[in-house]
Amino acid sequence: MTNRRQFLQGITALGSLSLAGCGWRLANIRANSPSAGQRDQLYIFTWSQYTDQELLAAFSAQTGMKVLADVYDSNDVMLAKLQVGGGGTYSIIYPSDSAVQKMLDQDLLTEINRDRLVGIDNLYSRFQNPSYDPNNKYCIPFNWGTTGLIYNSEKLETAPEDWDYLWQNKEKLNKRMTLLNDVREVIGATLRMLGYSYNSQNETEIKQAYEKLKVLKPAVSAFDTDAWQNQLLAGDLLLAMCYSGDAVKMSRENPKLKFVIPRSGSTLWTDNLVIPKDAPNLAGAYAWINWILQPEVSAQFTERLNIATPNSAAFDLLPKRLQEDENLFPPESSLEKCERVTPLGKYEELYQRYWTQLTSS
Repeated sequence: MTNRRQFLQGITALGSLSLAGCGWRLANIRANSPSAGQRDQLYIFTWSQYTDQELLAAFSAQTGMKVLADVYDSNDVMLAKLQVGGGGTYSIIYPSDSAVQKMLDQDLLTEINRDRLVGIDNLYSRFQNPSYDPNNKYCIPFNWGTTGLIYNSEKLETAPEDWDYLWQNKEKLNKRMTLLNDVREVIGATLRMLGYSYNSQNETEIKQAYEKLKVLKPAVSAFDTDAWQNQLLAGDLLLAMCYSGDAVKMSRENPKLKFVIPRSGSTLWTDNLVIPKDAPNLAGAYAWINWILQPEVSAQFTERLNIATPNSAAFDLLPKRLQEDENLFPPESSLEKCERVTPLGKYEELYQRYWTQLTSS
């Protein structure tokens, strides 16, 4: 998807986000703060599905800062822009867990001063000391989820239970299914189906996954992260590999669309808030993180954007229908079969080589 800039300015704040008296405070403005012009603007680089004009307007109303958001649809797109020097504009970025590790390896992040944070103790323990960033030194979890399959239950009599469903039904699904535009998710899911780890460093296993995908490729309509949604609603697609947050939103628009976490396992991912090394508005970055950490705000993001909050106090504020939604908050029995995608060093090039062969053939 082509990146687009959305100029999101504070027009009117949400009445439901009246935050006075909720313990919120703007991060301290230090002596070395940006110029007045920089303080008045906060540039963020985020996933395309995380922008919500009314929520951003609420932040603007509280702080006087105008929020400007660039969006991306994959970690690779985000990292590529940063690596060519395009990251100096942003004060907040939203990388997934594996991308956080890559950014740390490349010294792209500012260590977070926990003394400037309010509400970090509200995070579930699962998110307070993640393997990809011990003790949250460089990132604060924003939301989390899984990867799976969303399908049209009216047109597919047999529901998918595992990744192998795609191969077993490729004639019926021919040109009516999409896979994510993400090398590690797609090859990883195939590895998992074959009984291997999402993070395999065995070249024989990786090649085996590629060969399986090569068989499936002619039946795949596209490798796509976002555009599949309208096609699925219109009935042009029968099935799509997707992130759980997108699936929750889609199933609410059309209850016939069902989501499943494949039986053999999938990914457990977390999208995070980080401050890049050259952030032009450091005070604004801390203000944004503290705003997100508020239970009332985090709960609103969950309700409006269909994303799972890592904030236990926010979870308690959610309506029961959301708390009990297993697509949004899967049971432990499903999560224990999921893996986090981790950076693989030199093996990343191997994955990328097979991915290029797959997608360009």
